[in-house]
Amino acid sequence: MSSSVIDLFSLQGRTALVTGATRGIGQSLAIALAEAGADIVLVQRDESNQSTKESIEKLGRKTVIYVADLASASDVGGLTKRVLADGHDIDILVNCGGIQRRHPAHEFPDVDWNEVLQVNLNTVFTLCRDVGAYMLQRTPKGPPTSCIPHRGSIINIASLVSFQGGLNVPAYASAKGGVAQLTKALSNQWASQGINVNAVSQLLRLLQSKADIPRIAPGYIHTDMNEALIKDEKRAASILERIPAGRWGLPDDFKGSVVLLASRASLYVSGEILTVDGGWMGR
Repeated sequence: MSSSVIDLFSLQGRTALVTGATRGIGQSLAIALAEAGADIVLVQRDESNQSTKESIEKLGRKTVIYVADLASASDVGGLTKRVLADGHDIDILVNCGGIQRRHPAHEFPDVDWNEVLQVNLNTVFTLCRDVGAYMLQRTPKGPPTSCIPHRGSIINIASLVSFQGGLNVPAYASAKGGVAQLTKALSNQWASQGINVNAVSQLLRLLQSKADIPRIAPGYIHTDMNEALIKDEKRAASILERIPAGRWGLPDDFKGSVVLLASRASLYVSGEILTVDGGWMGR
């Protein structure tokens, strides 16, 4: 590859705000962005987990943690203002934070429905809206690459249940379906103004506990959140039989996707939901 093509993937001089990056796919995405040259603003529930921050700093990139509960509308509503007030020039947003709750639909409690929708959809919209408003008025950095100045990249982590209904996850499926449509709606609104909005889709089975997940659409991923599923030999075998790649996805399988969608290499890509699923959706 020529150096000019390689340069298209560089994130030098850019700053990314990433939610849900304390472990798993979100952590891999944050580190990937740093490896490509970006400084990282991490949003975490608390500061007890410093592993992602430390990994990024070892790469020579700047990073800072902002504490916010993604289940709290007030926390999320004030987050972007706090980050910008401290002088961070955010031109990449990656919405990775999310939770899962499992119940049969006829038994699904309101409290779990509301929490899943708040974290997985409402919070995504709020951050897209607030960071997007900032991107619309920021001055693009670097040489112009097209007639439209590039003001920013927004990447939401979706799911294969953005396309399929799933089982015992009506709230999660509703939220992820909403994220897919939100991504397209925002792309329609902002692509002509230099903001690319895309999603990565995943097929990720989570346990009932809270967990940080991304919004690219990944497939079945081997993480600690999936251990119970993987240990269910019958269920795991049925999943593997359906995945053409013949293996579980790994968090690192998403690194290239997020760098692509955050970089100048994808300036003419917007409103897309990139499925990273080992071929699941093509089966």
